[in-house]
Amino acid sequence: MENPIIIIGAGLAGWTAARELRKLDKTTPVLLITADSGDFYAKPSLSNAFAQKRGPAQLVTTPAASMAHSQQVTLLAHTRVTAIDTASQTVRTSAGDFTYAKLVLATGAQPIRLPMAGDAASAVLSINSLQDFSVFHARLTRGAETDQAATAQKHVVIMGAGLIGCEFANDLISSGFAVSVVDPSSNPIGALLPAGLGEQLREALASQGVAWHFGTTVQAVNHLAERSGALTVQLANGQTLQADVVLSAIGLRADLELARASGLQCERGMVVNTSLQTSAANVYALGDAVQYAGGRTMPYVMPIMHAAKALAATLAGRPTQVQFPLMPVAIKTPALPVVVAPAEPGTVGQWAQSGPGVWLFTDETQAVKGFALSGSHTSRRAELVKRVV
Repeated sequence: MENPIIIIGAGLAGWTAARELRKLDKTTPVLLITADSGDFYAKPSLSNAFAQKRGPAQLVTTPAASMAHSQQVTLLAHTRVTAIDTASQTVRTSAGDFTYAKLVLATGAQPIRLPMAGDAASAVLSINSLQDFSVFHARLTRGAETDQAATAQKHVVIMGAGLIGCEFANDLISSGFAVSVVDPSSNPIGALLPAGLGEQLREALASQGVAWHFGTTVQAVNHLAERSGALTVQLANGQTLQADVVLSAIGLRADLELARASGLQCERGMVVNTSLQTSAANVYALGDAVQYAGGRTMPYVMPIMHAAKALAATLAGRPTQVQFPLMPVAIKTPALPVVVAPAEPGTVGQWAQSGPGVWLFTDETQAVKGFALSGSHTSRRAELVKRVV
C-alpha cells in the first residue's frame, strides 16, 4: 500500500495545502492529523465576529467531515502527534504510528504568555483558535438572555495594542462593550505603522470609546471580592482597572516543540528553503511556524496561500520554488481602515507622509520600499503596489 502524504495541522495552512494538492493530484493518499476538530474556519474572522453578530458555530464555514470528503483526505481529528522519526519517516501519534512518503508540518503558532502576579492570572484569555474564541464569547455573553443591558456594559481589558489587539478593540467597542487597551509603547501597531498613522488610529478608536493606557503593562490580575466573576487589573504605573475579561493579545510565537524534538533546524521558525523543505528529507513546512528563505516570518493569510500553491506543485512531482509578491495587509479597524505594505526586514529607510492618508517608506536612494494607506485612500492599494521597487 502506498504511504500517504501526511499533513500535521488543520488550520488554514494545512487545509489549503491539501486543497491545492488535490487540484493537481487526485489519487495520492493524504492523511491529515490535527489535535482539534478539524473544522474549517477563517481565523481572521475571530477578531470581528462580535460586530458581525456571529458566534463560534457561525464561524465554521465547512465542517471537518465535509472538508475531508471533498478533498478526499483521511482525517484524524483530536489526535496528538507525539514524535516524528525523520530517518524511518514515521509519525507517532495518540492513535498509533504512521509512515509517510512526504510530511507537511503546518503546526502554526501559540500565543505569547507573559508571567504576571495575582490570584486570577490564569483567567487571562488568549485567542488563537475557534476553541479559544468560544471561551471568550461565552465569558462575554454570559447572562445575555436575562440581562442584555448589563451584558452590554461588560469591560474588556486588552493587553497589547498590536494588529490583533486593535482589531479586537474596534470589534468590541462597536458591539457595545467597554474596552481598555494596555501597551508599553506610545502608539498602536507601532511595529508596522508610521508614527503619524498610528496617532490617527489611536485618535479614531478613542473617539469610539477605547481607553488607551500606553507606556505601561499589566502586572497583576486578581479576583474582585465584591462582584462575582469580576477582575481587578493592576498596571505598572499604579493605576487599577476593573474588568470582566482580560484578553492577552501581545503576539504569537511559532510552535516549534515538535520540530525541535524531531531534530529539524529552527530559528524564529522552522527553517525552510525556497521549495519549503526543512532540514530533513521529505519534510516540508508552511504557515505561521515557518521561517522562509531570507529569514522572514510571515504570519498572514496571503503568504500561506502562495506557499500552499508552490508546495502542492512540489508534492505533486513538479519541484517549485515559492515566490512571494508584495502582499499588503488590510487591518480590520473600521474606525479607521488601514492597509500597510511594510518594507522587507532589514531595509534601511524612513516613513514620510506624501499626502492625505498616504505614507511611503523610502530607502537611502529614495526608492519606495513600502507604503501605508488610511481611510478612503485604502482604495489606492493597487496603485501603490506598482510604485514599490
